[in-house]
Amino acid sequence: MDSEHDAAVVSRLQANFARFAEHDAFVDDPLYAAITAAVAQRPAWAALLAAAPATQRLPMLWLAALQERVLACVDAGERPPLADYFSSAGGARAPDDALVEHLGDFIEAQRDALTRTIAMRSTQTNEIGRSAVLWPVLQSLAEASGRRSVALLDVGCSAGLNLGVDHWRYRYVDDATGATIATTPASRDARAPEIACRVLAGARPTGTEHAQIVARQGIDLAPIDVHDAAAVRWLRACLWPHDAERRARFDAAVAIARTQAWPLAAVPDAAAAIAAWRARLSDDVLPVVFNSWVLSYFDAPLLRGHLDVVLELVARHDVAWISAESPTLSRTWWPDKPATTADTLPNATSWTVARPDGNGGIAWRLAATSHAHGRWMLYEG
Repeated sequence: MDSEHDAAVVSRLQANFARFAEHDAFVDDPLYAAITAAVAQRPAWAALLAAAPATQRLPMLWLAALQERVLACVDAGERPPLADYFSSAGGARAPDDALVEHLGDFIEAQRDALTRTIAMRSTQTNEIGRSAVLWPVLQSLAEASGRRSVALLDVGCSAGLNLGVDHWRYRYVDDATGATIATTPASRDARAPEIACRVLAGARPTGTEHAQIVARQGIDLAPIDVHDAAAVRWLRACLWPHDAERRARFDAAVAIARTQAWPLAAVPDAAAAIAAWRARLSDDVLPVVFNSWVLSYFDAPLLRGHLDVVLELVARHDVAWISAESPTLSRTWWPDKPATTADTLPNATSWTVARPDGNGGIAWRLAATSHAHGRWMLYEG
């Protein structure tokens, strides 16, 4: 690219950091708000993100790369001053006037490593909070189909932690009163993290279990091996540094995943892999394809091709599809998707379910609207 084009790219990146600081980061994490505001004012810092593919040029990737380098230094026995601001690295210092200086020193010292990480990695949050919504949606799907045995395929699985949806413990809380509505059976592994989800006005999950997962598979362009310490550190770096509860939940899920060996596969073509997976299954199981905050990374031609294959499998090969994506993107495959009162809440996620209608077509249902990390949901039943 010529210098003028480079300048235009960096200017757009700076604007993205500014928007992130103003509309996203400050709600949850003052540290990320301060850092992204600083990056928005410094072209050389924002320009690091240009090393990523166009679909990955997101402030969260830059922030994850920064946190990963901080954690790597601490793991190696070093402690740069910047680490004192990261609670994920044992720090407790609030953003102050010295933050920008320490941030600049760290970027200068880690520039090459940061650039490599940004170029090679992608944001792979692998948030098991979403399982709190996935679990009741799976139950209702199994009940409606009349089949208890489920084969679950997680597309964009990262480390495959949501394949353990039947291992985690859930507590559903009435948003208005704080009362517990439902919990999972006490027989669940006591080591498993408990995920609390606030239920907004509407239907209520019952805790009744209709589905039994008899086969599970995860596919991803670059799946994460839970036995690879550096890869797991990357996933931890994709979490917000202030969120100790979420980090503890992640660590507990990884510990259990290491004992399970849930099958993950690296695939270059998700649509072809889904078709091959369906062909291997017996007719007595309910095949369920699941994706969460993955399709937003597909460019338009790739998304169209992916949807064509998945919808063909739904209509003609008895596959159910659960998709948890943004309300806007969800209308790409279901233009008539109904709006809900929760659509405009921060980080809203539409849980659309597609099933065969028995006549060669597709029956659509909006199962839930939730927070992207499962903190709350408006459950439709």
